[in-house]
Amino acid sequence: MIAYRLLRIIAHLFAGLATCAFVFPFTDAAGRHERIRDWSMKVLAICRVTVEIQNPHHLDAPSRALIIANHVSWLDIFVINSIEPCRFVAKSDIRDWPLIGWLCAQADTIFIARGKQRDVRRIFQGLVSSIHAGERVAFFPEGTTAAQGAILPFHANLFEAAVDAQVPIQPYALRYVDAAGNLHSAADFIGDMTFAQSMIAIMKAPPMKAELIQLASIATLEMHRRNLAIIAHAAIAEALGQGQSEEQADIVQSLLDKSIHSA
Repeated sequence: MIAYRLLRIIAHLFAGLATCAFVFPFTDAAGRHERIRDWSMKVLAICRVTVEIQNPHHLDAPSRALIIANHVSWLDIFVINSIEPCRFVAKSDIRDWPLIGWLCAQADTIFIARGKQRDVRRIFQGLVSSIHAGERVAFFPEGTTAAQGAILPFHANLFEAAVDAQVPIQPYALRYVDAAGNLHSAADFIGDMTFAQSMIAIMKAPPMKAELIQLASIATLEMHRRNLAIIAHAAIAEALGQGQSEEQADIVQSLLDKSIHSA
């Protein structure tokens, strides 16, 4: 069965490459988004990943926002794209992945080189333009994947794009669970693990459910990017059941009060 699913994912990959090469040049943005959503849903189905979007407070997502989430796996992009296709910011290394890199580029992924301030400024300007054009833009502020149960510090630089574009931050908390509701270790994509190793681990493991939790949007008017990163990190950590010290909670609440007052 594992070999069969691997063959299906390879065939689906080539189908995606063909779509990008022969269909995307002749269709509009709405048509591309629909195909990206369908393709992402099929990837998840082959990997036996179901998606459940949770909105515990019945919040309305803003029509324009900079979307962020914690980063667990390469699956994360397909989970979010299965709900609403986005332009993702990804590390430039992915562009060099065989086939996958080209596919991501055709899906309008925005690649960023680590440690290059000039590249960050270029990406920032592109994000603002994309948001102004009505595109949904998303990035993972940790900058890399973290094992489930841990959230790395958030890099603040790209939060500035939301401030400049005058749109809120829309955070999501993401986790992968098994049938018993426990964190599913096969989703972890960390350390020196390769894409192939991660794919095989997922194929061998029992089915998993991706829980995408929609959190309250964060106003950005008169806010500094570092404060936005702190607020977003705290919101996602709380949604995933990670506690914080009383001092940290007081700092976050003070920043939230400022955000609400500015809005």
